[in-house]
Amino acid sequence: MTPTTHRPAIGASLYFLLVCTLGAYFTFAAVQGDYGVFRQVQIAAEAEELRLERDRLVLALAEIENKTRRLSDEYLDLDLLDEQARTVLGYIRADEIVIR
Repeated sequence: MTPTTHRPAIGASLYFLLVCTLGAYFTFAAVQGDYGVFRQVQIAAEAEELRLERDRLVLALAEIENKTRRLSDEYLDLDLLDEQARTVLGYIRADEIVIR
């Protein structure tokens, strides 16, 4: 009887290597890819930042609309008109002293 040596099959080794390579690739793509975990976290952070900016812009728009309404023909706020004339045009009243 001759002793038989058992060598692992090359096909099984290649199959195992292919499976490990594909597993590593798909794991990397799931974490780092265009639709991966890190990208989803980045998208969520950008969405929150955009929501905050939208809320800030809504408040600024409401303030501008309020000032526009207060300077309209239907409702004229004389104090706001005086403030705007002083700020934009640099007007002062005759009884005021300007200190620079």
